Amino acid sequence: MKGFTCAAEPGVTHSDTLPFTIFYFLIFILQGFRLSQFAKSGKDGGGGKAAEPSPPSDRNAASRPSKLMYTPLEQQVVQLKQQHKDALLAVECGYKYRFFGEDAEIAAKELNIFCHLDHNFMTCSIPTHRLFVHVRRLVSHGHKVGVVKQTEMSAIKASGASRNTLFTRQLSSLYTKSTLVGEDVNPVCRLGDVEEGPCGDVVGDPPESFLLCISENWDKLKKQLTVGLVAVQPSTGDVLMDCFADGQSRSELEARVLKINPVEILVPSDLSEQTQRLLQSITNASAQADDRVRVEKRDRAQFEFASAMNTVTEFYCHTQEKGSWSLSSVASMESPVICCLGPLIQYLQDFNLERVLRSERSISGRQDAVQEMLESDSVTLNSTRSLLSHLPDLERGICSIYHKKSSTQEFYLISSSLCRVGLELQALVPAIQSQISSKLLQGLLLDTPNLLAPAHSFLKVLNEKAAKTGNKTELFSDLSGFPVLQERREQIQSVLGEIQDHRKEIRLKLKAPALDYATVSGQEFLIEVKNSQASTVPPDWVKISSTKAVGRYHSAFLVERYKTLQQLRGQLLLDCQREWIHFLECVCASVCENRRQIMIRDGRHPAIDLLMGEHSQYVPNHTELQGDGRRTMIITGPNMGGKSSYIRQVALICVMAHMGSYVPAFEARLGILDSIYTRMGASDNIYKGRSTFMEELTEASAIVSRATERSLVILDELGRGTSTHDGIAIAHATLEYFIRDVKALTLFVTHYPPLCELERAYPQHVSNYHMAFLLNEPDIATDTDGMYVQPEFITFLYQLIEGAAGRSYGLNVARLADIPDPILRTAARKARELENVVNARRYGGHCFDLYLICLSRVAQLFRSAILNCRCMLLKRPPVNQKISDPVFLEFLKYI
Repeated sequence: MKGFTCAAEPGVTHSDTLPFTIFYFLIFILQGFRLSQFAKSGKDGGGGKAAEPSPPSDRNAASRPSKLMYTPLEQQVVQLKQQHKDALLAVECGYKYRFFGEDAEIAAKELNIFCHLDHNFMTCSIPTHRLFVHVRRLVSHGHKVGVVKQTEMSAIKASGASRNTLFTRQLSSLYTKSTLVGEDVNPVCRLGDVEEGPCGDVVGDPPESFLLCISENWDKLKKQLTVGLVAVQPSTGDVLMDCFADGQSRSELEARVLKINPVEILVPSDLSEQTQRLLQSITNASAQADDRVRVEKRDRAQFEFASAMNTVTEFYCHTQEKGSWSLSSVASMESPVICCLGPLIQYLQDFNLERVLRSERSISGRQDAVQEMLESDSVTLNSTRSLLSHLPDLERGICSIYHKKSSTQEFYLISSSLCRVGLELQALVPAIQSQISSKLLQGLLLDTPNLLAPAHSFLKVLNEKAAKTGNKTELFSDLSGFPVLQERREQIQSVLGEIQDHRKEIRLKLKAPALDYATVSGQEFLIEVKNSQASTVPPDWVKISSTKAVGRYHSAFLVERYKTLQQLRGQLLLDCQREWIHFLECVCASVCENRRQIMIRDGRHPAIDLLMGEHSQYVPNHTELQGDGRRTMIITGPNMGGKSSYIRQVALICVMAHMGSYVPAFEARLGILDSIYTRMGASDNIYKGRSTFMEELTEASAIVSRATERSLVILDELGRGTSTHDGIAIAHATLEYFIRDVKALTLFVTHYPPLCELERAYPQHVSNYHMAFLLNEPDIATDTDGMYVQPEFITFLYQLIEGAAGRSYGLNVARLADIPDPILRTAARKARELENVVNARRYGGHCFDLYLICLSRVAQLFRSAILNCRCMLLKRPPVNQKISDPVFLEFLKYI
């Protein structure tokens, strides 16, 4: 009968088991087929409330079990099962993990363990310390296994208000063939002898465990099938993508699947018949069940482009991380690839392994390095090969640490191995420099000891013995950096001191000076009293256990303090687990640190530099932006001074660097950018009814909403499309928002001098720059109205220097554009009038300061007169000193 298939225990004959089989059969009849109902609710995905199984058919309505017929544990299991219908759930119950219902039948069959009836469901169990063995066995047979753990400590629960309720449990991890990453499935069998391989009864990992996602798109017009592929290996972080056209035979798809050799394939539920036959032939090609490819079917809606694009956008837009792919780079992929990436992200999120799809990997190969490794007989290379061949699987171990799923044993093994590699390579440095000719290979081997140096500091924090045994309560050797653990330890030591001091009182009562506490079966601080002396035991003592010779007791004081001690120990265990996860996060942050910076020395515009030829006429410029320091440059200067070319130059160098290309600069150090946003130029959109200013602000709004602290933002003359006051207000508010809130690396070009005041408000993050120039002032002419007209001649230096420019010198550009002279003179006169008004308002309340300025200028005139007198005496040409200071001239006109 289904539901009662179980392995007979050794030594029990068929005649011995017959009465039990009849007994189980009677119980099965009386309980109204509850086992099959549980199996249907878990397998067929029936609905209903979380604590109730799916309702059976109407003919079984009379025997339908009610909610009250289930034990609290069974109700909890049913709820968990309805949330995870496609997984075999291993539920932690004290010192073992239990399977229930049809999960128990499957687990018993695959693991060859005993399965029996307990209350309403079939059940089987495995010990906690063997969880990794059995989970790997079930996964190797193609099952998805979920590990459900208790989220409460027994000692803490016993002292709380919920001490009489069921332990809370939740799914802690899911595992399939491609997602075997975590502490539950990656134990270290032998720390001292890794090269001997895994333990004999542990199913090992295949060399590659790719999860492959396939999508199909049929073009009715072209009558062509396009197939998208995305393959990811969560244990190592490898990601492969492809998009291709295929025919009826699916030969292209077959070639790629056989090449990737996945252990698990993700497909839509309405996969084409030809592709289904192909995948079925591939999965059936293996003779053994544990070698077959697991096929996971998902809802077709997840593979639709709109749904997949929404998933991708939300994932890459709202979860920015260091070294992550940018949304723009992902969105530019082919639509079949997007249709695979969306479902793959949703699938990996069930396993908390989606971070692998954010990592950006750079691959570079050099033929000379490969050739030397294959053909060289260097002793150094042979020593390096021998050193690396005895290491554990570093790639999988580091990936496990990255996902924060590493055990203490695995972390210690990986860290100690990296330390050993660093020390031995450091000893080989002279030989590497003399015997290895490949610059790439030599650089890698010479840089490795410095790169592995942080591993030494990680090991210093850990207690070696505790790390090897997995004892997290004694894991950290120095608690000065863990104040929570230090305080909890002090509380525990205080309670232990009180318990030890209590022995004096016990010895006096029992008149036994040498009496000491005993520990039996894990029960501590027991007071052993001979049965012949039981009359001396105080009535308030609690008897814990006894033998024929002695009785073991806890005094009232010990009962209270031991309970407190157990609570503190349980809390310490929880605190240690939190600190361990935090420690792994700190390790990843220190190893994967990627500074937000753009440091370019003597950078050049790649296109302009090339067009100007070999005469090196292009003027190079420096750029320095630090995410934690001065991250915003406000750039001013004359029109046509080179501001726009400079900011384009910075953006192009960043793009080329992220492509892996050489960059036109003497030196460049750049952090990973998730995106580059630009707002430049002016154009309207007549088709959509948008003015130039509307287009300008629409683009600025998009940048404000999407930019992150890892973005490069370039804004060129924001706010110029409206009146001066509105333009300055918009530009000021936008720039301040980027400085204070977004914290992106920002280049802001403007002709509004008031914006330069932001350097005073944010001196740590903002700096003013301008494009240098020479101002050549000819003789001052006088127009018919008696107003000074001072035409400006500018020599552009195209050099970025610190400080703000006071004016933009637009009349110089008007002259270069051959604007007629009468217009230029009128414009110059009008500019003077407007400047006079502005200066009058600016300096009206500061006459004393202007008076001092005038005194200084008069002193300069006297000095010039003295020099001219001296020149006349020495018969030299006189010094022609003119009053050209605009402030002085404006003050003279103002008074």
